[in-house]
Amino acid sequence: MADTLTSPTALCPSWSWQDAAPAAAPGERLLPEEVPVALTYGRATQAVMMATPADLEDFAIGFSLTEGLVASPDDILELEIRPGPRGIELRMELEESRQAALAERRRFMAGPVGCGLCGLDSLEATLRPLPAVPAGPRLPASAVAAALDAMAGRQALHRATQGAHAAGFWHPARGLLALREDVGRHNALDKLVGAIRRQGLDPAEGAVVMTSRVSVELVQKTALLGAAILVAVSAPTALAVRSAEACGLTLVARARAPRFEVFCHAHRLVADDGAGGR
Repeated sequence: MADTLTSPTALCPSWSWQDAAPAAAPGERLLPEEVPVALTYGRATQAVMMATPADLEDFAIGFSLTEGLVASPDDILELEIRPGPRGIELRMELEESRQAALAERRRFMAGPVGCGLCGLDSLEATLRPLPAVPAGPRLPASAVAAALDAMAGRQALHRATQGAHAAGFWHPARGLLALREDVGRHNALDKLVGAIRRQGLDPAEGAVVMTSRVSVELVQKTALLGAAILVAVSAPTALAVRSAEACGLTLVARARAPRFEVFCHAHRLVADDGAGGR
């Protein structure tokens, strides 16, 4: 079996059953890996997330940005990835004022895959005010299906394992510019945020595309990134819709070609004949 601390996948034994077969057939299945990933700042642990051990530098930067711990990747003076016997530490040193601010709002989060709010120190913190998103692009309706098609062709981890979420950044003129995968949808989006900022892309020029349902945390992270459109293949929660409405984010969900639904701020969706959405 592969080294689970550095490999995003592991080959595991399995037994396949079929109705007509007299017995189970032994075999193997490639599965996505998850390991504890500790995000530490100044040697103090801020969060422990279960994540796929890939694109961890993007994860560290994206998490730091979407959690409001830094305003820019430049606030992270040092970043070291340190595998250990029980997990991986993403060890960061912050600019002095950021480190001091973090000490004032210290919290610890530890949770399973898919948990994005574990350990928040108050109920109010879960519904933090979001900045108004920028004007953003006008997205042709056909671009929703085009983005999903492009995503499918780039999801190497999911194609190999059938067990990973993806987050992508779609530009109306340039296509799919970045994609990141993880067993956790929040982690995939944090990795994408890190990739966008590291590549110097302007999030206001495109749309975030997710292969998951839309929880409020995904709306929060997209708004804090500075993107104006979020597209997802599954349904949003009612709270996610209210949060998107409040910050001006266009929320497209249940996007499975050839159909999709727009839940708020539909003016950014443009019919392919040039007519705008209502």
